[in-house]
Amino acid sequence: MTERPPRFTESTQGRLRRLNLATSLPPVVFAAVFLLYTDTHAWWHLAVLAPGAVAAVVAFERWTADDLARVALPCMIVAAVVWPLGVLVTGSPNAYWGVCAVGSFSLREVRRRRGPAAAGLFAYVAAVGAARLLVQRDDVREVLVVYALVPTVLTALVMLMTAVGERFYDLIRELEQTREREAELAVVRERFRFASDLHDIQGHTLHVAKLKIALARRLLPHDAARADKELRETYALVSETIAQTKELAHAQRRLNLTAEIENAKNLFEAAGIRVRVTREAETDSRAGELLGQVLRETTTNILRHAQATQVRITLAESGITIVNDGVTATTLPELRGLAVLRRRVAGDGGELTVEQTGERFLTAAVFPPVRAGAAPEVSAAPAAPGENGR
Repeated sequence: MTERPPRFTESTQGRLRRLNLATSLPPVVFAAVFLLYTDTHAWWHLAVLAPGAVAAVVAFERWTADDLARVALPCMIVAAVVWPLGVLVTGSPNAYWGVCAVGSFSLREVRRRRGPAAAGLFAYVAAVGAARLLVQRDDVREVLVVYALVPTVLTALVMLMTAVGERFYDLIRELEQTREREAELAVVRERFRFASDLHDIQGHTLHVAKLKIALARRLLPHDAARADKELRETYALVSETIAQTKELAHAQRRLNLTAEIENAKNLFEAAGIRVRVTREAETDSRAGELLGQVLRETTTNILRHAQATQVRITLAESGITIVNDGVTATTLPELRGLAVLRRRVAGDGGELTVEQTGERFLTAAVFPPVRAGAAPEVSAAPAAPGENGR
């Protein structure tokens, strides 16, 4: 799968915000229209009150998109102006709705002193509401309740609900970061396993070669034949090590398919991905080596390039199928490591299939029944371990 910059990948948090917008925006717009209808008693009242309602709706839409910073200040200014106009000019007790919504959403943009900022918002809503006494003094208690107390209490409730919503998004963000770290750790563990295999091949050999060369140097002055034998054995040992290193680097070492399935399962589970392994039949061990390479390459691709939540691995007599979700690319990505493996599978009479349907990605390597037990041929240069892209 093609690699994507994390910042531009739609995350779970982004999908939740879009869902929140789709489900909550219609009620918000309906509430704005209803309050305007309730408080509008003349055509010019609508001209005074509508900007506050529009500012609230815009702030809510930008808040769900996690892009409120660009519009927070202008929306706050508009809403803050509408509230005193509604109190003193149009006599609209619901004109506070704009400053209540925009102020509650905008608090997340205040990096420091959020407490004083919230207290200032409450004080502004209450003070402006109490200013209604300047034009209406016949019922002080009603004015203070309708224009000051109720707007302030509702502003506090909206602020509390907004804070809860933001905390929910913060938790989702933390979970996503944890999942990314787990996936990165799984890839690191896979690289460590490769390094361990490389050490197993070369460490002992280099140590033995060093001892044999030292012995040959001591034998050379008085036992040239024995020294020559030691050097020939060292040469053969180094040649064998070079061949084994090439096999390791090109993923040609004999793999145990059962061990590879268990390793893939552990890697996925460590990354927080649900795994279901279905064994319909056992595959011939020789064909299983090539299938193990396909599984290893696919596992690395999923961990590095997908936002998978579940993976299904199906092992049949004729091959293996790996299906994962979490694909964000709209078209089938370019094949790299799997393209090389496709040629090797085809050279052994099999077929490697890669399909993408929506967010679902399928990788399947299948051998005809008559060829399932044949030893895989090395028909093309295989993928290097550092080439993890498809």
